[in-house]
Amino acid sequence: MSENLPPCPKCSSEYTYEMNALMVCPECGNEWVSAEGAADDASGSGERVVKDSVGNVLSDGDTVTVVKALKVKGSPSGIKAGTKVRNIRLVDGVDGHDIDCKIDGFGAMQLKSSVVKKA
Repeated sequence: MSENLPPCPKCSSEYTYEMNALMVCPECGNEWVSAEGAADDASGSGERVVKDSVGNVLSDGDTVTVVKALKVKGSPSGIKAGTKVRNIRLVDGVDGHDIDCKIDGFGAMQLKSSVVKKA
């Protein structure tokens, strides 16, 4: 742990500490990103970049195509390769599922970006 941590910008307390990527003040409860932590961020904006199976950058509202057949739990037939999915939404999902979408005939579900290609 570094001895020269910055004081709290809200209450000027000198008893700040690091917690993961944040700086925390135990006196007022303020949390902030340190200047060093912001400089270490490679993207600069703090946003994560989601890429499809080919390497294209995905964004909210894109249309994607499923590149391999997917089994769907509770359904006798899965999602076939080549199925188009419109108007995707990028989320911080569970277990690598970072696309939230609605698929005709299946309803709302989450997909991994590694099984889709930007259309």
